[in-house]
Amino acid sequence: MSGLRRGAIGDLSAVTAVQQAAYAQNRAILGVEPLPLLADYREIFAQSEVWLADEPEGLGGVLILQPRPEDLLIWSVATAPFARTRGVGNRMLAFAEMRARELEVTSIRLYTGEPLTANIAWYTRHGYAHERLEDMGDRRIVHLIKQL
Repeated sequence: MSGLRRGAIGDLSAVTAVQQAAYAQNRAILGVEPLPLLADYREIFAQSEVWLADEPEGLGGVLILQPRPEDLLIWSVATAPFARTRGVGNRMLAFAEMRARELEVTSIRLYTGEPLTANIAWYTRHGYAHERLEDMGDRRIVHLIKQL
């Protein structure tokens, strides 16, 4: 299945489970709780677009987008551990680009933890460029941008 479907509040428990599983490995690398694991997902569903990548075994990926007047923010791209290496993350990034074009914005932004060098390298391979570094006190995050 190549497309994503729009998530609904009925998907809350499945989305939360994928987020927990996908970001668990980052906790040790970051030394702090990953930002997506600090979120209230009821609020996420109310304020953001939640897109889901279904796989035969269940929910394989979660893409959370925040349309803004000047750009589209990818708030989270999370692939379930069982679905890694299947191209789910690539599909979600491609979908975000398609969604940005639908919204008629010319850039996509996202951020990730500075120590997550594999994530940064993956986004760079997909055309994202370093925009700035933000010090949040307990963590440093790298802001990335892609011009469409």
